[in-house]
Amino acid sequence: MAAEIHTISLALPLGMGKVNCYLIKTEQGQVLIDTGGSNTSAVLLRELEAAGSRPGSLKLVVLTHGDFDHIGGAAALRKAYGAPLAMHSADADSARRGDMFTNRKRPNFIVRALVPLLMRFGKDERFEPDLLLDDGFDLKPYGLEAVVLSIPGHSKGSLGVLTSAGELFCGDLFENEKEPGLNGLMDDPAAGRISLARLAEMNVKMVYPGHGQPFGFEKLADWLP
Repeated sequence: MAAEIHTISLALPLGMGKVNCYLIKTEQGQVLIDTGGSNTSAVLLRELEAAGSRPGSLKLVVLTHGDFDHIGGAAALRKAYGAPLAMHSADADSARRGDMFTNRKRPNFIVRALVPLLMRFGKDERFEPDLLLDDGFDLKPYGLEAVVLSIPGHSKGSLGVLTSAGELFCGDLFENEKEPGLNGLMDDPAAGRISLARLAEMNVKMVYPGHGQPFGFEKLADWLP
């Protein structure tokens, strides 16, 4: 049986849009990609329960990068489900320290102060990842025919998950709120383009972004050199 993908779109604070989490169901269990922000932790738990998730059925939570709108619900989810949290070591300090810019170009003081307040990432939301992922990590032991890919650009520790069927869960490397393309907020735009070029050499068919609707990889043709 092919993996079933269930999209959970969660609201960001102050009407700033939505962020996507993806529950992937297989015969062996379930893998969740990202958890949304802390403001929607209760909503995420309700959505997972409605989708048939139970403690024990959720085998792994893959966090694509350290932005608070993607990891803010992780600690609450682990407490409720006991599922291990996995992310790249380069972004892990965002979760440990509650500092989204720990490995990025530093914005001004006002932005650094406002982001944790807007995204509500305090001491209760901080966590130590259970598993540190790197390029090529095989997700078969967790029931999913897929590999983890390192796709820096948006952040140094940005990860993607590419299934054997060609489905790419890309976090914030790409977006599709208006049209498919590289995310407009890039810590390292050159690295993002290198990640895009690398993906073009792989069997990527559908892209599932952190923000916006899924789209065919061919829609990114104009972004390729």
